[in-house]
Amino acid sequence: MNTELISKAEEFENRKFKFVTTSDRIVASREAKALILEINEVYKETKDSKLMDLMKRLTVVKQKIEKRLKGAPLTV
Repeated sequence: MNTELISKAEEFENRKFKFVTTSDRIVASREAKALILEINEVYKETKDSKLMDLMKRLTVVKQKIEKRLKGAPLTV
């Protein structure tokens, strides 16, 4: 289970993010959140630093997606 989860997370992390619609971005953001939460559950038991690093990298990807979702501020 651990290796399957890690490979799924790494595949998500290395995926080319080319979102055409807002709906695609929302799905990707939710997928990232789900992966982070799953990895966190495993991390709580194992305290493996590799899992923490993976969660941090996924969080950065998720933040970029959400930044794009919110859009640029109207004031310049």
